[in-house]
Amino acid sequence: MTTTTYSASKSRSNRPGWSVSFRHPLRSDTRGRPGLKMRRGLGTTDEDEADRLVEEMNDLLADRSWWNANRRSEAKRRFSRIVVDAFYDEIQAGREDSESLREESIPLPGHEQGFSRVLFVGTTGAGKTSLLRQLIDSDPDRDRFPSTAPAKTTIADIEVVQNEGDYRAAVTFFTEFQVQSSIEECIVDSCLATLDRQPIDKVAERFLNHRDQKFRLSYVLGGWNQDHPSGKNDEDEFSFDTETEATGGGQDDDAVTVSEQSANRGALQGFLERIKGLAESAKQRLSNDLGIEPGDTSGGDREAAKELMEENFEEYVVGEELFQELVQDVLDCVRERFNFINEGSLERYRSGWPKRWTFETAERGQFIAQIRWFSSNDWRQFGRLLTPLVDGIRVRGPLFPSFVEMGPQLVLIDGQGLGHTPDSSSSVTTHITRRFDQVNVILLVDNAQQPMQAAPLSVLRTVAHSGHSEKLAVAFTHFDQIKGPNLRTLSDKRGHVMASVLNALSNLRDDLGMSFVRNIEHGIDARCFMLGGVDRNLGRLQGRAGEYMRKELQVLVRFCTDAILPPKPPEASPSYDPSGIPFAVQDAVSNFQAPWLARLGLASHEGVRKEHWTRVKALNHRIAGELDDEYDTLKPVADLVARLNEAVFRFLDVPVSWTREPADEQERQAAIAGIQRVVSSEVHKLALRRIVESHLAEWRAANDFRGRGSTFVRARAIREIYDDAAPLPDAIMPPPSKRFLAEVRHIVVNAIRTGGGEIVSEGTLDD
Repeated sequence: MTTTTYSASKSRSNRPGWSVSFRHPLRSDTRGRPGLKMRRGLGTTDEDEADRLVEEMNDLLADRSWWNANRRSEAKRRFSRIVVDAFYDEIQAGREDSESLREESIPLPGHEQGFSRVLFVGTTGAGKTSLLRQLIDSDPDRDRFPSTAPAKTTIADIEVVQNEGDYRAAVTFFTEFQVQSSIEECIVDSCLATLDRQPIDKVAERFLNHRDQKFRLSYVLGGWNQDHPSGKNDEDEFSFDTETEATGGGQDDDAVTVSEQSANRGALQGFLERIKGLAESAKQRLSNDLGIEPGDTSGGDREAAKELMEENFEEYVVGEELFQELVQDVLDCVRERFNFINEGSLERYRSGWPKRWTFETAERGQFIAQIRWFSSNDWRQFGRLLTPLVDGIRVRGPLFPSFVEMGPQLVLIDGQGLGHTPDSSSSVTTHITRRFDQVNVILLVDNAQQPMQAAPLSVLRTVAHSGHSEKLAVAFTHFDQIKGPNLRTLSDKRGHVMASVLNALSNLRDDLGMSFVRNIEHGIDARCFMLGGVDRNLGRLQGRAGEYMRKELQVLVRFCTDAILPPKPPEASPSYDPSGIPFAVQDAVSNFQAPWLARLGLASHEGVRKEHWTRVKALNHRIAGELDDEYDTLKPVADLVARLNEAVFRFLDVPVSWTREPADEQERQAAIAGIQRVVSSEVHKLALRRIVESHLAEWRAANDFRGRGSTFVRARAIREIYDDAAPLPDAIMPPPSKRFLAEVRHIVVNAIRTGGGEIVSEGTLDD
C-alpha cells in the first residue's frame, strides 16, 4: 500500500506577511478524502523566519507519531507555537454545534418560562418572513429585518425572543470547512461555464452565486454588475386602496463606497482571469488523457464526448494545484470581510475563523443597523455583507407588534423556505421536521391566491404522520388579492380559501385515513388566518383594510400565545399487537426504495424520473464531506423518516382494542398522536445513523468514482448503501433485514409504552 506523504510550503496571500500552505493529514477535504488543503498565517514578514517555520511544519508532517492530539503539549516544547497551533487546532476544528453556541449567549425560553414557540414553515415566496416582520414590528422600508425577496432569501435560522429589556443578538457562522466547500463548488461551476464558452458575465454569475441559491459570494465580495438601475428596490403596487404613502427608506450611508466597489471589481476580475486559466489547463489535460477533442467529433459522438468531458472535468479542475491556491485566496478575501465588524464582540476559533458574534444595546435603531450586516440582501451593501456565512441568528428584546397592547411572550422561529415541488409525497427536510418536538405552533404560511400546492400538502402530511397535528395553524397571505365576480365580501373570500383547504385535506384521506382527516377538518377553521399586505407597514393601512388586518393578526397572536396551555390528557389508551409491525416496515422500505431506484436510473417508478448525474453526485459530495445529508430535492434521510412515519402511523391508527372507548374522535387522535410523536423523534435518529453515519466510508468511495461509466457505478454503490441501511423484510429474513426490523420494532413498542399505550401480545420477535 502506498503511503501518502505530506509537505508544507510558504506562500504570499492577501494577508500581511508570509503564510504556510499544507494538506492536513487528519482532516478530510470536502470530498471526504484525507488531506484538507489549508493556509495559515505565519505572523512574520521575514522570509528566513518563514522558511524556518515551514521547515518545522515539514518535520511535523513527516513524522506520523506527532499526528495525535495527545502529543500537543510535547509538540509545544519541540516546535514553534505558531506551527503547533496551525496543525493541532485543526484536528477538531469547527465541529462545535452552532445552536449550542447561540444557546450559551441567549437561552431559548419555552413553556416552563411562559413562552410559546412558533415555527414558520412555507414555500419560498409565500410571505412567511414578511409575516414575521409584522409580528416583531419591523418596518419594511426603514428596518428591512429580516430580509425578504421572491427568491431564496432566508437561509439561516432566525430565532426571535420577544421580551422586555435591552436588545441582544447572537450570530453563529458556517464553519470554514463548509464555506470552503461552497467556494470550491462555485469555482468548479464557473470553470464549467468557461468550458461551455459562456460570456464573462455568465462565468461571473456562476462564480458569485451558488447553483442552489443558498451561498452568494456577491454579497461578500461585491457584485460583478454593482450599479443598480435605480436608487431603490422596486415594489409592486399594493391593492389596498386606502394605504397611505410610505415614508422612510434605505440608509444610503451604509452603502459600499464607489472606491470599494472599484477595488472589489478589480479583485473579481483577477479571480475570473485565474478561473479561465484553470479551466483551460484542466481541459487540456483531460483532452490529452481521454484522447477526445469534442470539436473534432460530430452528431451523437459529439454529445457522448461532451458528456464524458463534463463527467471528468470537475476532477481535473479540483486536481490542479492552481485550484487549491485560488480557493484559499478567495477564502482569505471572505475572511477579511469580518474585519469590517466594529461593533459588538466577535469570537474566533484558534484558526482565526469566526465563531460567534454578540451584541447588546438599548437602542432599537442601533440594533437593527448592526444586525443587518448579517442578514441583509441590499445590493448597495454588496462587498461587506456577511449574510451567506451566517447559519443562525438569535435575537432577544422588546420586538413586539404594534397592534397589541401588551407584548406577547413568543419565540418566533423562521428558516429556509420549502422548495416548489410537483409531488405532495415529497419529504420535508429534516432541518424543519426535527424542530416539531421543540415548538408549540407549526405555522404553515401559504398563498391564498392559489389552491394548496404540493409543498404545503407535504407539510400537512408530515405534521399529521409525526403526531403534531394539534400544533398546526395556517396563515394565508395575499388574501386581499383574491378577486372574482362571486368574491365580493370578506366572507365570500374566506369561504373560497377554506373550500380549497378542505379539498386539499380530502386529497390526503387515503394517506391519513377518513377519521383523522375529519378530526382536522373539525377545528381547521379556527386555525386558519386570512392576511393581506403583510409586506407593508401596518400603521399606514387605513380604513376597513387596516382594521381587518390588525384584528386578524391579533387573533393569530392570541392563538400562538394560548398554545402553551396544556391539552387535556386522554384517558383512553390504545392497545396493539406488535405482530403487525413487520408489515408496516415492509411497506415503508418498499416506498423508500422504489422511488430511489428510479432517481438513480436503475428502475422505473410511476411519477419519478431519473435524476441528472450531476445532482446525484452533488448529493454524494455533501454526504461524503459531512456537509449535509441532502441536496435540493434529494433527501434520502428525510425520505426514510417520512416513509417510516407514514407506515407506523397507519399501524398505530388501528389499535386492536382500547382500555375504554374514547369519548370522541379528538380523544382518540390525541392518544395515538402521543405515541407517534415518540416514534417520529426516534426515527429521525435511526434514519440519520443508518443512511449516513454508518456508511460514510461507502459514500466517500462512491464519491471517488470517475471516468467512463462512473455514473452507473456510483448509482449502484448508493443503491447498496440503501439496501444495507433499509433492507426489505421478506420471508427469508437475512440478518441485515432482521436487525433493521428489530430496531424499528423496538422503537415502536417502546413508544407505545412510553405514550401510555399497551402491548397485548409480544409477537414473535424480541424487543
